[in-house]
Amino acid sequence: MSTARPGMAGATRACPHCKAMILETAAVCPSCRHHLRFDDSATVSQREASRQVPLKVEGTVHHPQDAPAYEYTAVVVIRDERGREVERHVVGVGALLPGDERTFSLAVEMFPHSGGVIPRGKRRLS
Repeated sequence: MSTARPGMAGATRACPHCKAMILETAAVCPSCRHHLRFDDSATVSQREASRQVPLKVEGTVHHPQDAPAYEYTAVVVIRDERGREVERHVVGVGALLPGDERTFSLAVEMFPHSGGVIPRGKRRLS
């Protein structure tokens, strides 16, 4: 959880649609993908141009036909520069039956901090 105050880099709020904790500066919730406000096309283009994805991992698990059912838990852990755990979340659980397949993806997206102030005249949806 962020300890940043509103307007500071890293400040968070709850998405009014899905209640996921998101960055205060987000125009679209990364969890439910609902729009939280409508930015002009120049702002959207600038943000997309400055977006970086320094980490992206994807893997597929193929469960053999002759194996018994297995259960799985997908966990995401974030650690700081000293190796201390900052956050831990179970993002999904389930079972793999014989012949089943699951693909897991993880991406970290980064944007420059925009100052946290929503430009005047922008409408929030909440």
